[in-house]
Amino acid sequence: MGLQTTAVDADFLEFARRIKAKTGLDLLSYKQDQVVRRLTSLKVRKGFPTFVDFFKAIDRNNDVYREFMNQLTINVTEFYRNPERWRVLAEQIVPDILTRTRKLKCWSAACSTGEESYSLLLALSDLLKLTDIEVFATDLDPSVVAKAKLATYTGQSVREVPAAKLAQYFSIDNGKYTVSDAVKKRVRFGIHDLLVDPYESGFDLIICRNVMIYFKEHAKEQLFRKFSQSLNAGGYLFVGGTEQIKNPDQYGLTATTTFFYKKK
Repeated sequence: MGLQTTAVDADFLEFARRIKAKTGLDLLSYKQDQVVRRLTSLKVRKGFPTFVDFFKAIDRNNDVYREFMNQLTINVTEFYRNPERWRVLAEQIVPDILTRTRKLKCWSAACSTGEESYSLLLALSDLLKLTDIEVFATDLDPSVVAKAKLATYTGQSVREVPAAKLAQYFSIDNGKYTVSDAVKKRVRFGIHDLLVDPYESGFDLIICRNVMIYFKEHAKEQLFRKFSQSLNAGGYLFVGGTEQIKNPDQYGLTATTTFFYKKK
């Protein structure tokens, strides 16, 4: 059911209006069935009878606000998620970029708890010195960015990391794996709303995976256009398995291998 006429829909629309006024976050750019379902679950669990009551709690209580953000964002990730795609990145995509430059500026957009950002540095460490790689890593949720900066992970999260890189770039303590300082200091973290905030430019590679599936078509089109504008000529956009771009030419992109798009 769309957000049209029912009382709960009117309640959610008012909630969305207030959230946008408070934070700039546009909930109506997300696929409504998914975002309403996720937030209704939290609203009910917290005991709020309406979304407006839920907003009042968000507005006055930082703990409730953090729960709201955690519920809204999808923070399921691990190192080298979909390993075959990382092999393509290291064996085909980056070597092509390196025909034009010997230093890489990369953006890990919607980086969640940082596994993707650090995976990028590990994947490229055989091709370049770490000091020749700059990674800008951003997420909407400050709590996951804080975890990403700590860079400590479970054994489950690092299970796809090659053994040699695990030994070289991680320390182990009580079953927890912490990324080395040599890798951590190559990542610059920030809070960023893909739908609202300005985009940096001059990137050779942008990774944004498994996030845009939650946006409506008009929002995805906006993101694709902005990503393209942020890329250097010959740079690449790396997307998730369910996020292939229809008519990439309209954004100045060309499909190369699966999930990779090159800026013309």
